[in-house]
Amino acid sequence: MRVIIVEDELHNYRLLKGMVETLRPDWNILAGLDSVKETVDWLKSNPAPDLIFMDIQLTDGISFSVFDSVQVDSMVIFTTAYDEYALRAFQVNSIDYLLKPIKLEKLEQAIDKFETLLNVQRKSSESRPDYKELLEAIIRGERKYRKRFLISGATSYFKLDVEEIAWFYTENRITNAVTFKGKEYAINLTIEKLEEELDPAQFFRTNRSTIVHINAIRKFENHFGGKLILRLIHPFDEPIMISRLKAAEFKEWMEN
Repeated sequence: MRVIIVEDELHNYRLLKGMVETLRPDWNILAGLDSVKETVDWLKSNPAPDLIFMDIQLTDGISFSVFDSVQVDSMVIFTTAYDEYALRAFQVNSIDYLLKPIKLEKLEQAIDKFETLLNVQRKSSESRPDYKELLEAIIRGERKYRKRFLISGATSYFKLDVEEIAWFYTENRITNAVTFKGKEYAINLTIEKLEEELDPAQFFRTNRSTIVHINAIRKFENHFGGKLILRLIHPFDEPIMISRLKAAEFKEWMEN
């Protein structure tokens, strides 16, 4: 793999470079760059690397401005010491980030994700992430919601678009996604984390173990004690209970 590191602090650059070389000794680290200008110049005059480690806050500005000046066809793993950037910007798919000080195990997880996504993209027509869209979302202060999941099959990986999913449920500490076609897939996220990453206009957390897509709802009925019983579209026959405390919130969500 051909890699560049964009980092304006020499100590952090050397630390990250050493960890990458430890985890992937066969990778070729082509350059260490320390500014937006230097990064833009390098990308304009060299073939695109496979992967860029990019610090968000550089000496001459925020690194997202790189994408305003040059087409970036590489995958990017962002690094930052500022958690608010992560909270605002990185609920998008196929982009990972590392909070400083970077830990070896977190770096390895990010590299594993990169390698998996790269293999998926090589076998499909899936495009690279739109980093300009990410920058615009940050400037507007918009929240980016999850669009897809990476599903591990018996011998390969494939993507599952969020719009295909009717509901999620947790059983025995395993979270499952159920598609509108009735297929089930294990998801490596908790219900709590899913609630953060899914668009609240489309999904509602009905109880501690279930999140439902609005298009999967057929009707709901009043139940004893102010509760509601949710009836889903065919072929999902099992009713879902909504507590009295959530009933009013659910009705408002359905109406809006």
